[in-house]
Amino acid sequence: QVQLVESGGGLVQNGGSLRLSCTASGSIVRINTMGWYRQAPGTQRELVARITSGGSTNYADSVKGRFTVSRDNAKNTVYLQMNSLKPEDTAVYYCHADVQEIGSVWYIVYWGPGTQVTVSS
Repeated sequence: QVQLVESGGGLVQNGGSLRLSCTASGSIVRINTMGWYRQAPGTQRELVARITSGGSTNYADSVKGRFTVSRDNAKNTVYLQMNSLKPEDTAVYYCHADVQEIGSVWYIVYWGPGTQVTVSS
């Protein structure tokens, strides 16, 4: 089994910054893509940013130039640095990871429980 634990959410003012972290643990052989999705009330979960094990990234248009995704492969950890936050960034942020577990040739997508980010206007 694999667990993802997120941290770093909270309340911040318009224009402020937050840094999210997510660490994967368990019976892990390797992790391919890691990243972040978010979901605001009444909306569908949407991609925010993701990064491959080789460092390739992609971002939602709405966060380009403001958010930066990075990872530490040795620690199975992905980060999301969020700058110039706006009220429309308010959502629950979910970490995900494509994980190959011990004894398997397949990759399975795991999700964290989510962390609330609230940006006040």
